[in-house]
Parts: sequence; structure tokens; C-alpha cells
Amino acid sequence: MKESRPSYFSMKPRVLSGIQPTGSLHIGNYLGALKNWVRMQYDYECVFCIVDLHAITLYQDPKELKQKIEQTAAIFLAAGIDPKVSSVVVQSTVKEHAELCWLLTCTTPIGWLERMTQFKDKSSKQESISDGLLQYPVLMAADILLYKANAVPVGEDQMQHLELTRDIAQRFNAMYGETFVMPETKLPTVGARVMGLDDPTKKMSKSETNPGHAISLLDEPSVIRKKIMRATTDSNPQVDLETAGPGVLNLLSIHQAFTGWTDEQVKQHFQGLRYGDLKKTVAEAVVAGLEPIQQRYLQIMAEPGYLQGVLREAAERVRPFAAETVRLVKDRMGIYTD
Repeated sequence: MKESRPSYFSMKPRVLSGIQPTGSLHIGNYLGALKNWVRMQYDYECVFCIVDLHAITLYQDPKELKQKIEQTAAIFLAAGIDPKVSSVVVQSTVKEHAELCWLLTCTTPIGWLERMTQFKDKSSKQESISDGLLQYPVLMAADILLYKANAVPVGEDQMQHLELTRDIAQRFNAMYGETFVMPETKLPTVGARVMGLDDPTKKMSKSETNPGHAISLLDEPSVIRKKIMRATTDSNPQVDLETAGPGVLNLLSIHQAFTGWTDEQVKQHFQGLRYGDLKKTVAEAVVAGLEPIQQRYLQIMAEPGYLQGVLREAAERVRPFAAETVRLVKDRMGIYTD
């Protein structure tokens, strides 16, 4: 592993991505995002955000939110994000995220926001809708444009928001002159898509309340084994790769993502295996894969001041760049800057 720290915000392509500090980070977050972030961090200039301002578009218990912010940051580091070469930033500690959001809000047509699929879905489930929920994608655009990110590794559910970011940047550039870098829609490779253990037709989610739905990155081995042994499969008595249902395919995908097995290795080992043995094999692969992450997490949380120092240093490192972006935007718009 490289130990030298690059000149921050050098000529490398820049990547911005983030996760809300709500719910419990699970193996879907790890295999679909964090594991990929770890691989890319030496090839890109990376800013990984804990997006707490996004989280409060829906009510969060204040005490729990503070705990989740630090827990999420610790998991990032435990998973392999290197604070010497990447910045793990708590969104709210860099005030320019919120400031740029307001400036972009003033140039974004409300009709664009009302068409967002996530807004329609979430607002339909709420008795009272906050303006923050409507402005959620503008804040996401501010996160990306603040650091002039070239690429944004997001899942399919966020692609519409990324396209909106491009629209917002293009509109601002047309109104006030070339200001923002256009983030690419061709993203760095996204990792495995992990489905729910209880319903393998739906993506594993932090917001699901069924305890058997997801495997938390901090679940104890006994809990992991119990959840996987109860996972939905299909009516076949054993693995048949030709007719396997989504539950079986999901378990095989999880095993392959943790072990790195080839398709041929999976076929040779699992074809004809009874489901009980399949689940035991998958469970042991997950337990073994999460063990070093969990051990490192406990070390991080037990070291007084370490995590807070990492977060503080990261914010200090990116803040000058963020401030310069906001200063440029305000200058373009004619807003007074001293």
C-alpha cells in the first residue's frame, strides 16, 4: 500500500460520493460502495462525505444522529478508506455545502425538483413534507459541484439526481458564465448489487425495519449466521444454477463478492449443494470477510480523539477549495465578497 500522501486536489480526476448516517451500514453498502471506494482511492482524488444535512430532510433523533455520524466515519476507515490519501468529511462541518446549495436553489426551477422520482416516492409516504425533502437533489448537486468532481460513483437510484446536477451546472454556466465542471455520467465501476435476505427482489436497504432483511457490518457472527440461515431461497431442494430463483442467486452473489471466486469456481462448488449447506458456506464467508473490519472498527472507537482528529483534519483540508468555489460562484452572481 502506498504511504506517501499526494498533493491534495492535484491533477488526478476527482471523485465525490457519500452515505447518510442513518440506519445501519450493511453488506450491500460495503460490497456496492465502500469496497469500491477503497480500490479507487489511490487512482482518484477522493472526498467521501457523511451527508448529515441530507439525513435531516426527514426527522432524526438528535442524540442518535450524532452517534451514527461517528459510527459511519469509523466504518469508512475500518473498511479501508485511508485518511492519508482520502478525505472523510462530515458534510455539515464544511459550511460551503449549505451555502452553495442556497445559491443553486435560486437558479433551479421548482418543476425540475417536483419531477424527481425519489421526491414523489418519499413525499407520498409522509403526512407533512419539508422543503428540505424537495431541495434534497439541489444539496446533492452542491456537494458534487463544490469540489468540481469529475465522477460520482452512485447507484442506479441516484442517477436521476446526477443528471439533475448536470442540468443545474449547465443552467448556471449559461446564466453566469463557465463556472462548474460537468460531472461525468460514466461512473467508476460500482460493486455488487446485494438484495434483501427476506425479499431478494428488492435491493438491501438501511431503511427497512425487518431485522432479517440486511446484515449489518457490525453484526456479531452468531447474528450473521442466523440471518443467512433464514434467508429466502426457492422451492428447489438444492442449488440448480439453471433454474435458481433470486434468493439463491443473491446468496451466491454475496459469497462470490466476499471470496472473489470465479463463476467456474462457484459452479463447481455449489451446483447440486443442498440449501442448508449453501447457507452455511455463505455465512462463513461473510463472517470471515467482516471480521477484520469489525476488529479495526473497535480499535478506532477505542482510541481517544483519533476519529475526531481524522474528521477535523479532513474538513480543514477541503475547506479552502470549497470556499474558493463559493467565492467564485458569488462573484459570478454579483454577490458581495470581501
